[in-house]
Amino acid sequence: MKAAWGQLARLLALLVLSTVALQLYFLLRVALMLVIDPQSTSFQRSEAWRLLRETHQLSWSQDWVADEEISPNLKRAVIASEDAGFVEHAGVEWDAIEKAWDRNQKAEVRAEKVNERIEQREATRKTAPAKPPTRAVPKVVGGSTISQQLAKNLFLSGERTTLRKAQEFVITFMLEGLLGKRRILAIYLNSVEWGEGVFGAEAAARHYFHVDASKLSAPAAARLAVMLPAPKRFEKQPGSAYVLGRSGTIVARMGAVELP
Repeated sequence: MKAAWGQLARLLALLVLSTVALQLYFLLRVALMLVIDPQSTSFQRSEAWRLLRETHQLSWSQDWVADEEISPNLKRAVIASEDAGFVEHAGVEWDAIEKAWDRNQKAEVRAEKVNERIEQREATRKTAPAKPPTRAVPKVVGGSTISQQLAKNLFLSGERTTLRKAQEFVITFMLEGLLGKRRILAIYLNSVEWGEGVFGAEAAARHYFHVDASKLSAPAAARLAVMLPAPKRFEKQPGSAYVLGRSGTIVARMGAVELP
């Protein structure tokens, strides 16, 4: 019995040491970003591998630019669209997370009811349908801040698990504590996805508007900000009615945005 308890204690100690070592690794990586621009993110590497696997080629566009070479219009537009409380919160907006949780729970309940009706209808069919019915999938929304998005993109996978979310919180607080808001925003804008193989403000400005990131007008910056939640979808119609309408709302909010 004592041997079993001893083995369990050693396993727990090893688990604790591994966890501490992992956090120290992340802490060191974040600290280096004070002076070294990250060359790639975990999300970018996974996207590069996906593109190579699916298309057997790598169409990639990214050019890192200094913070002062990114238009204040884009900074204001992204904050207005993605994280209005960016300069005020400590990395996490707990109210936004709670609201997103409630919305996701309701979406799951609605999807379950729709799928139940589909199953009941299919059970009464006398002949098999030409193709399987499309099941409802709940639309999941997030309450992540810019700092949380950066933490996830830099180091983590896109899976939705409790452990992954907990690690995201830890890295977020590291980013906030070591880098500060201005550096966080600069890294985010230089690494975030704006389309298939299009990463960072400079590549996005050139791809969609044929100008440098420093030359983006308020309407152009707002249109780029609108694309961020679903860049692969919006890049197909960057001038759609939704993008233009939503960008108008963002332009109206930009004047009240405080920059770090």
